[in-house]
Amino acid sequence: MGERKDKPGDLVQGTLDMLVLKALAGGSRHGYAVAEWIHETSHDVLRVEEGALYPALHRLELKGLLKSEWGTSENNRRAKYYALTAAGRKYLAEEKEHWGRMTAAIARVLQSA
Repeated sequence: MGERKDKPGDLVQGTLDMLVLKALAGGSRHGYAVAEWIHETSHDVLRVEEGALYPALHRLELKGLLKSEWGTSENNRRAKYYALTAAGRKYLAEEKEHWGRMTAAIARVLQSA
């Protein structure tokens, strides 16, 4: 009892889209670079697996929050680069605000007597 079944780095449900959008806020990246940015920026705590990342990128593109184009990676390989659309920037701002309110509320609950 009390044993955690999740692994270190598991994402809270619903946060992957927000993290992917944030990874692309600074400019376009290919999928692997998005995953690496999240991993490095979280100081090696969060890890996004390919099986979750690429469906998320595709879903966000279908929603109009991302656009993509083919290019050449730093390894001289063909790669699909993703970038935020105006709708993606707006959605990210709204999600950041919502996440801030939620985490503050959860912290207050956890700190209560």
